[in-house]
Amino acid sequence: MITFLRTASIASGKVGSALGFAHEISGYLKSHFGLDVTVHMPIGGNPNRVAWSASYDSLAALDAMQGRMMADKDYMGMVAKGSENFLAGSVHDTLWRTV
Repeated sequence: MITFLRTASIASGKVGSALGFAHEISGYLKSHFGLDVTVHMPIGGNPNRVAWSASYDSLAALDAMQGRMMADKDYMGMVAKGSENFLAGSVHDTLWRTV
């Protein structure tokens, strides 16, 4: 099992709209791709961050889903529009393997 985790730092004054966007994009991925994406906020450290996580059976499944997402014009439009909520260059992706 592979867990994908994406974090982003929220721009000043954008916590409410960033969280709204985080849940909107999560809902879109569920309704259009059947992908269960969970939205997280940190308990410690920098509180002005948000994270999304999703689990996949394999790296190949992750790669295939990301290809479908990148080809979806509506999804890419949502991402572009939502980018105003986050600090440029702050997106960070990590992959975790279940052991």
